[in-house]
Amino acid sequence: MLTGEFRNSVDEKGRLMIPSKIRGEIAGNILILTRGIDTCLWLFPPEEWKKISDNLMESTSPFNAKARLIQRRIVAPAQEVEVDKAGRINIPASLREYAGLKKEAVILGIKKYIEIWDVDMYEAYWKENEKVFQNAAEELGGLVSF
Repeated sequence: MLTGEFRNSVDEKGRLMIPSKIRGEIAGNILILTRGIDTCLWLFPPEEWKKISDNLMESTSPFNAKARLIQRRIVAPAQEVEVDKAGRINIPASLREYAGLKKEAVILGIKKYIEIWDVDMYEAYWKENEKVFQNAAEELGGLVSF
């Protein structure tokens, strides 16, 4: 299960260490990296990416403007990245630029995929969305039980 919040540095070559706890949950050394929503990157195991991208392409039409936006934003920039022997992935410059990745990254395991954020962007996101989260949690209170 891909879960946890971690912080690691992005080196001058654009490489990011994937935490060993997360690496241990991934079969193989190939992952799919793409633009996410909320100015982060999404990192998927290949089998999860196949499910999502297939579903997205099968449920949308290139003749629909909104569908093309989603396809161009999420499917088109997706790239295979390899986890090297040191446990790092190389984040292509275009994806680093999109996510504003500079020196330090936040790596979030969200069960089926991983989000990668620039640390400052992540902190700004939470400052802006804390009230939204509180309201969403309140609404879910009646739907989720422990």
